[in-house]
Amino acid sequence: MTATTTRRLLIPGLMTLVMLATLLTLGTWQVSRLLWKQGLLAAIAAGEQRPPVPLGESPPAFTRVRAEGRFAPVTALYGAEVRGNNGGARLLGILQREGAPPVLVDRGWVPVPLPPLPPAPTAVEGYIRPAETPGPFAPADDLAGRRFYTLNPEAIGRALGVPNLAPYTLVAMSAPGAPPATPDPARTLPRPPNNHLTYAITWYGLAIALLVVFALYARKMRTPESQAP
Repeated sequence: MTATTTRRLLIPGLMTLVMLATLLTLGTWQVSRLLWKQGLLAAIAAGEQRPPVPLGESPPAFTRVRAEGRFAPVTALYGAEVRGNNGGARLLGILQREGAPPVLVDRGWVPVPLPPLPPAPTAVEGYIRPAETPGPFAPADDLAGRRFYTLNPEAIGRALGVPNLAPYTLVAMSAPGAPPATPDPARTLPRPPNNHLTYAITWYGLAIALLVVFALYARKMRTPESQAP
């Protein structure tokens, strides 16, 4: 390799090394995220098989629990969700417990406008969902219409005139194999998407493509024609 060829390859080679290190780092990070996400999904699947425990004072997020009490007459709606040709939302209720703070309960999907509802239950089984904070693009809550788009128990309780709500939401779950109902509770624990394998393959694939492109470039630079003045 001549000195001229070396000079021509120096800067592209350094740039290739930097980009290669970046791509490999991103791919390896996605592999680590993949292993973490697989463990999380396995823990969620195992949690679904465990029986619910009595609702305690500070339950961990996504724990399956059981709570007893009576629902306050006030209700609200959360979010917007279309099922089939029907627009709807999640029905929110306030479960009042003796000797413990009231709990905001996501009772399940209902069509809007609301049809006649069956009597509220006196016991709820479900999972704990942490409070949300409104993002910059979240729709504004309709306080007068009791329609909310951020699941924040403190703000919802304040709007409904129910202070001192527990700082989480109890999302009701239906029994396995139960037919659709109104409200229609959740059927599984939430599962985050797991696209990390695709991302890892993409980053590693780009790293391989980068090496091929540089190898072809270096080969071209070493040919006599490219070295001619």
